[in-house]
Amino acid sequence: MGRSYIVEEDVEGYLSKLCSQLTGPVTGLLIGQSSVQRDFIVMATRTPQNESADAGKSVDKEWVSEHARQVSRMLPGGLSVLGVFMVSESDAKDTLTTLRQFLFSVENLISSEQLWMPAEDDVKDCVTLHINPKTRKTVCRTFDVKDPKSVAKPADWKYQSGVCSSWATVSCWLNIDLLVPLPGSITCTKPVDDCLKEELKVWAQQIERGVCLIEGKKLPEDSEIKTGQKKNVRQTYTAQLLITPDGQMVPDVVQQCGGSLSVRGAIHSRAFLHSNKPKAKLAEKLLKRDIISTVATRVQMLLEEPQTQTEENKERKQTEQFCLPRRVFCPVKATSPLCVCDYQFSDEGLSEMTDRFKEMLDIEATEADLDITQELIAEVIESDAKAESLTEEAEPPHPWRNNYIGVAMATAVALLASAASMLYLSDA
Repeated sequence: MGRSYIVEEDVEGYLSKLCSQLTGPVTGLLIGQSSVQRDFIVMATRTPQNESADAGKSVDKEWVSEHARQVSRMLPGGLSVLGVFMVSESDAKDTLTTLRQFLFSVENLISSEQLWMPAEDDVKDCVTLHINPKTRKTVCRTFDVKDPKSVAKPADWKYQSGVCSSWATVSCWLNIDLLVPLPGSITCTKPVDDCLKEELKVWAQQIERGVCLIEGKKLPEDSEIKTGQKKNVRQTYTAQLLITPDGQMVPDVVQQCGGSLSVRGAIHSRAFLHSNKPKAKLAEKLLKRDIISTVATRVQMLLEEPQTQTEENKERKQTEQFCLPRRVFCPVKATSPLCVCDYQFSDEGLSEMTDRFKEMLDIEATEADLDITQELIAEVIESDAKAESLTEEAEPPHPWRNNYIGVAMATAVALLASAASMLYLSDA
């Protein structure tokens, strides 16, 4: 017996619309949540047009995979890319090999950015879907994406109304205080990005070891989250994550380095659970993964910015100031608690956010739909930057060093003041 996919009926309408507008093969992503018993598909989004390719004549595997990477960054805890689809007049058997290639390429690229450790109960099967626009015949197959030799297995694809309506939401605000040593040019041949990723993995392990309190209590793993909420009311829960410092002694972590990166501040994290009786273990796992993902995504986005890549100024200051982007949420639809997210840099307007939601997820959102209340726009605090520079040694900067410094700000819970945070990267 193959896996069973319960699919939101809006997805059926979306795929039907693609069939009616078809001018050539259309590919896209299937988004939802996996569980041991069955999977839930809540969204489908087509791959944006590749202007450099011959429209309608070819489908680029790398283009599909890059779209999946960008979309994965926009999914809060509990939502992930579960598979790929294709709408084409070709025979389903002829497209299966192509879809399999897409699926494994997407999985490899997305998993390369994930810093958390896999869990024993993680579902390894992902889905491929082929739709013939003329006959509307649907062929659904799954592959074990962790097994390169995996063969196609049949799966059950069922449309159902209200799949998005019963999800529980767990959210938390977390103070981040992360110090990352960066390599020197002589002692380390690794790129700064690689060293940064290794240190973020160490931090991610610390997050995974943290103690999660839901509604102020440490619940047994298999227990249900209960707050006495009424039926037909959206289930929302507040969590806290208690982090203990690593047990290493100071002499154990002394090392030669060319600089350091300090990320400090408050972030908002959110996870969704498809269940009328959400379990504490799943809520904790998804929330921790979202915390790790949102921090790693922001740091990576900062490093990808052209202004941090420039090498033109050879006489660089010992500190440079950049702002981390803030997280902005957008509802999947008005009647659902589910949201997707994007990251807004300080020089971007909300219209640029709505454009990205349309391009990446094919969501028609207005500026009024966006939830910008969870985190504030980052600002550079000059006094803090100057104070930090006074603590540096009066050693001339080296042109080969990548130096970043920025500030991020976010709101804490309603009863607390806004929490200011800073991202420093300075010479040793």
